[in-house]
Amino acid sequence: MDSLIHSLRDVTIRSISVSEMNNNVYLLTSKSTGAQLLIDAADDLPAIQQLLEDSAADTATKPKLLRISTTHQHWDHVRALPELVAVTGASTSAGADDADALPVPVDVRLGHGDVERFDDIEIAAIHLRGHTPGSIAFVYQDPDGPAHIFSGDSLFPGGVGNTQKDPARFTSLLNDVSERLFDAYPDDTLVHPGHGLPTTLGAERPHLAEWRARGW
Repeated sequence: MDSLIHSLRDVTIRSISVSEMNNNVYLLTSKSTGAQLLIDAADDLPAIQQLLEDSAADTATKPKLLRISTTHQHWDHVRALPELVAVTGASTSAGADDADALPVPVDVRLGHGDVERFDDIEIAAIHLRGHTPGSIAFVYQDPDGPAHIFSGDSLFPGGVGNTQKDPARFTSLLNDVSERLFDAYPDDTLVHPGHGLPTTLGAERPHLAEWRARGW
């Protein structure tokens, strides 16, 4: 399974799609130190292990998976998490309000605005309430280019994530996405969702009022 690659100044971002639900798994690798962060061990441990093997080409030293971060608690985003933790020994992080629902102990419970550093990889946690109580988007700011938002199931091309037709949850999620993503980052920011194809904030920004009016 080939991985899609963004080669940035300091970091390489690889992604693969796994499972019948086309879940995206993302791997960030420091080019200089080999430190790695994996976002959403969704399914298919052999495919994820191949992704890790492929990433050896992305760094001048030996890569080392330090952290597995989970965007939210839903089962389709964590099916390979226990096995991957077992075989790699990596630590885990997730949103504080989703952590207890994960199938492994969570080492770091993230709140809005928390910043984690893995050598020269710096990742900000953005709490987006609505799809689940503790959904987190992870943001990597490329020093020489646009930010990369790993949005989980909170933001997709064409709309926000599923809130089960609950008006309060929908309003909460759209408010958070509007204020914490669209108001905070420019149009060239790349959005890497939990399923399907990437987009940019600029491509989606003109539709925010339309999403609010339709209610999903």
